[in-house]
Amino acid sequence: MTMMAVLTEARTADRAAATQSRIARVDIVRDLALAEPTWRALEQSGGYFSPYQRFDFLNAWQRHVGRAERIEPFVAIARDADDRPLLLLALGVERKFGIGVASFLGGKHATFNMPLWRRDFAASADTRDLDALLNGLRTAGGVDVLALLQQPLRWNDLANPLALLPNQPSVNDCPVLLLPAGAAPNDLVSNSMRRRLKGKERKLQDLPGYRYDQARTLADVDRLLDAFFRIKPVRMAAQNLPNVFADPGVANFIREACAAELAGGGRAIEIHALECDDEMIAIYAGVADGSRYSMMFNTYTLSDAARYSPGLILMRHIIDHYAARGYRFIDLGIGSDDYKKTFCKDLEPIFDSHIALSPRGRVAAAALAAVGRGKHMVKHSPAMMQLVRRLRGALPTKPVQP
Repeated sequence: MTMMAVLTEARTADRAAATQSRIARVDIVRDLALAEPTWRALEQSGGYFSPYQRFDFLNAWQRHVGRAERIEPFVAIARDADDRPLLLLALGVERKFGIGVASFLGGKHATFNMPLWRRDFAASADTRDLDALLNGLRTAGGVDVLALLQQPLRWNDLANPLALLPNQPSVNDCPVLLLPAGAAPNDLVSNSMRRRLKGKERKLQDLPGYRYDQARTLADVDRLLDAFFRIKPVRMAAQNLPNVFADPGVANFIREACAAELAGGGRAIEIHALECDDEMIAIYAGVADGSRYSMMFNTYTLSDAARYSPGLILMRHIIDHYAARGYRFIDLGIGSDDYKKTFCKDLEPIFDSHIALSPRGRVAAAALAAVGRGKHMVKHSPAMMQLVRRLRGALPTKPVQP
């Protein structure tokens, strides 16, 4: 072989390597039980994911909520040439007007959505890898468009590689509280706020058996959730809001996830509460991963104790609890409620991607993206939000018996 031929072959090999993804194949699994071994291996090997993507959380959601909504699991597992898993993308497929739409499992109950990544792969994944992933999803068939909503730009210490795909801001931002290492308690919750809350808490401390605690036993979980499901519908009706916890399967999903014990300790959903001997006074429930606590749902008592801001008192306890354990972030879920702004001074941007996987999916992707942009515009316009609140207040609400 001539020197020129050798150089030409080397350049060709270099060009091929430059365009080659580390993803050798993408397997599609349509049964969560079959995906479980790979899923748990990624969780337990220090993978990169949010706690909303844990198997115990999403398996409970799919069993009770996804199935009721006729969502079919569509789990993509990308592997390298040595058959090692690089990422797991837990999706579910719905048929809408004859179009197959794949979205993250977890629906509106997951604040953040992302794949489970092998950490070293997430740190270096690029557009070649994402192209290979999308090609694998196209080849599987049955999906016309990806509607990948509420994705974080970063999770803890790493950027989210899916942000390299075309995207737009999500409808809502997420208020977040940063917990700098070694920060004094007054740096996290101001001294004046602490004094006000301690003054209110002294009123509650007169109640027999008053305490702040975390649900540790199944009896704790059942007792607190029984109170939550009794009180929350009344609170939502008073705000002219639909009771989303009455949707098919939701209560059973929450109960199962709150009861599920994780391999490393803790539960898939962690519950914190203020209680006394006679009642549950306030409750917050969310997911935690050793670095971040993310709130999912909350409520507070219907009794006279509600006058003393028990939800804010409980939030202060939770902030101190996780700060003492070295956590770096606390978020209170998406939305701009006033109580969230009391503690969370930063807004974390999150994004959506609508990706067509077939020719007929192009129109659907464009339409879904346009709807998202419209909702974002309304949410970020004070005048339009005021109109929405007026309309909501004018709607009749079905009475709920406490």
